[in-house]
Amino acid sequence: MSIDRLLTKVLELYQDVHDDARTEQIYGSTTALLTNLSNPLNLSLLTSQLLIAPAIWGRPDAMRTCYRVISIFNSAAIHVRRNELENAKHKGPRAGGGLGSDAWAAAVLKGADGQSNRWQHLLVFAGVLMGMESGNRNSLSGGMRRTVERAVVTAANLALRKNEPVPQAPAGPVTLALNFTFSLLSESSRASLNCDALIPAATTAMFGADGLEDGYFLGAVDIDVRQAVERFTWEPNSPSYLHITQLEKKPLVSGLGPLSRLLGYAIQNARDSQVILQLQDDLIAFTGKLFQHWQVNNKLSELEISEESIYLTPETMSGTWEGLWNFLKKVMYAIVAVSQAVVARSLLDWRLKKHDVAPVVAAKTLHTLRNLYFISSRNGSDSFQVYQFTYLTSLDTLSRFGDASAAFLEEIKPNTEGTIPFHPLHRTLDLFYLNVAEHLPLHLPPEACDKLIIQPAITYLTNAAAPLSPRMMELFESAHSAVLSVLSCPHNAPITVKIVPFYAETLFSSFPKHISPRQFRLAFKTVMQILSPPFPIAASHPQLAETLLEMVRYRASIAGQDPNGQAPLPPPPAADPLEAQEPMSEQSTLVLTLIDALPFLQLDIFEDWMTLAAHAVNEIRDSALREVVKRRFWEVLVSGEMDVERAAIGVAWWGTKGGREAVLFGRAPERQEEMYMMSGALSRPERGSKL
Repeated sequence: MSIDRLLTKVLELYQDVHDDARTEQIYGSTTALLTNLSNPLNLSLLTSQLLIAPAIWGRPDAMRTCYRVISIFNSAAIHVRRNELENAKHKGPRAGGGLGSDAWAAAVLKGADGQSNRWQHLLVFAGVLMGMESGNRNSLSGGMRRTVERAVVTAANLALRKNEPVPQAPAGPVTLALNFTFSLLSESSRASLNCDALIPAATTAMFGADGLEDGYFLGAVDIDVRQAVERFTWEPNSPSYLHITQLEKKPLVSGLGPLSRLLGYAIQNARDSQVILQLQDDLIAFTGKLFQHWQVNNKLSELEISEESIYLTPETMSGTWEGLWNFLKKVMYAIVAVSQAVVARSLLDWRLKKHDVAPVVAAKTLHTLRNLYFISSRNGSDSFQVYQFTYLTSLDTLSRFGDASAAFLEEIKPNTEGTIPFHPLHRTLDLFYLNVAEHLPLHLPPEACDKLIIQPAITYLTNAAAPLSPRMMELFESAHSAVLSVLSCPHNAPITVKIVPFYAETLFSSFPKHISPRQFRLAFKTVMQILSPPFPIAASHPQLAETLLEMVRYRASIAGQDPNGQAPLPPPPAADPLEAQEPMSEQSTLVLTLIDALPFLQLDIFEDWMTLAAHAVNEIRDSALREVVKRRFWEVLVSGEMDVERAAIGVAWWGTKGGREAVLFGRAPERQEEMYMMSGALSRPERGSKL
């Protein structure tokens, strides 16, 4: 069929809606015409009619249609450029329509006329720019490329503009086109984008029906979970999983990475700071829905990570279950990237740095991260740099405002006071709470520290009979860290006096079952530092530090008489490389704890406790464990952990008072008898010695 007859036929087919097969033929014929038409006027006509054709826009899936329109012009542009290069190389019959890239692009742009909408024009311009310039093709001249870029930006801005009574353009197509072309736009073209209007449109597209569907896909999983014998199975061909796989193929969902970068640019360059605050509300709303769908509508949310291999079939674990979490992590990465842009903007924008706005921005960011914590807390998914920057910067900002910190903690405080919650998701939220609370006591009054940090942490510290799991170990250690952060604040001295004895006893009862050797040593070392100068409690209760040391020495002695206390402890988790280097037992850990505390002791008891620690070293029967402790003793003496006065006492004790023999060989330091002599007399040298 000749090109002219094909053009007439396609224009006729445009006038009515057809079935899927005929529609695909129309798409293919349109691409062929755009590639082979030689008359620019016909190109403009075809483009104009395509943008108003019922056969194209009468289809039920609007976003699929938009994607196909972009792909039509993208493919046609690629073919036009290829034909242009072929014609330049070979003389003879021309390939395609014979138009150059600039002439073809100009003709297509003219077809975007007043009969169609601006957002439809944007789809055409996006396809042309992608086909001509993506992949470093550089098909257009500099002037024509700038023209196409201006056309893309102008069409986007006009589509996003609110112009009553004309309805605003749908957010999905505009966001889709900009998501494809943003990386191709020059800095000057990007600067012309209306970022204030783009942010709400892109957010709606990202989370709405054209994107992540408000998280409803999570709620449908429960229907397809079946119990097989004693395990649960979720089939790959179940409707819920097939829906997730189809969701991943949506253009905006498969392009969440570029979309988050587009939103990040808009956030950094928006003029109205209120748009940023509204975006944060949208992030909280979506992540809150995602969390609720997982918690309320899914029985699998009742599984801890350590229980999944027990209650799920192997096929489910390696198939649908892994696929679901991989998808959820992609969603989390995109949302965290957007939040990072908000946090970065809040550090520079004076309107967001105000004392009444900065804590609000930080608290909203932390709310978003809290809603995502059931995803980010799995297998270290929160360890990437963007997450850590967003999380820690928000904490730093919030911690400067005592009232805002107290209000935030009050808002997310666990409801089950005194008891560990049964549901794993609630324990996950408790872990987030304790991790956040650890950073906030510096500007909180003592009463708030006790109510909002100490009391929730005590729930885990006093429930030593709770079943152990990796998550529970994290919770126990986070509870200890939260308590220590409160005790470390000088203004909390009244709380410290009341809490330290109880906390020390709890620390001993938790080790080694509920906390690791490293955490135990760190916790006790911190307590000893708190009880030492210049903290005020060192002056008001000078005997407290030595009392705790006596408790450690007594426990070490008891552990030395117990075979379990002498046996090496199980190796720590692989995720904790700090502990994976040297073996430890309960007894050796307690002796190491004594040694760790030496640099903080008051001078009048310092030398005595070095001697007691040396005795404790040699009560360890296992030679390998004993050598580890000896190396640590020497490290404390020479590594600079002690101040000048204690270092001088330590050197004298080691060299002239028998410390070396006590540590290395287990011999008690000998006290030199005082010799009486006349003033100026010389002592008699021992036999065999040289004067």
